[in-house]
Amino acid sequence: MTEVYISIGSNLDREYSVRAAIAELKQLGAEFRLSQIFEAEPVGFDGPSFLNCVVAFKTQLSPDALQAQLKTLERQYGRLPDAPKHQSRTLDLDLLLYGDLIRTDAPVLPRDDIYKFAFVLQPLMELCPEQVIPGDGRTVAEIWREFEHPQVLRPVVIKI
Repeated sequence: MTEVYISIGSNLDREYSVRAAIAELKQLGAEFRLSQIFEAEPVGFDGPSFLNCVVAFKTQLSPDALQAQLKTLERQYGRLPDAPKHQSRTLDLDLLLYGDLIRTDAPVLPRDDIYKFAFVLQPLMELCPEQVIPGDGRTVAEIWREFEHPQVLRPVVIKI
């Protein structure tokens, strides 16, 4: 089994969508872990605040099969298959890390959101600070210490 990290985001019907995503993702593997859930302003567009978190679990699914499952879940919970980036959404599920795999074709791994967004990096920091990012050589904690893109993240509690 391979350990994977997936980011969850929603700014439409947020609590329902995040709870649903967590419940669905728990079915895809074992040893499920969940970061704290944060509220954050959208990046790159105006809209309602997002709820964001990261989950980790071990799975036997291949990266392609897992990616297909993530896209199916997004559509199942109301995201249009051709929805453009930088707009409000019910559910956004992104495969961040798949073991130590490095890929340049879709899904690209590790996902570069790790380096761009506090709403991805801070939850990763909670779950796996000593995780070495494949192809980078730095740990999540080292990347976090060097991170220079401030974004206010407010912890929230929702019933899971």
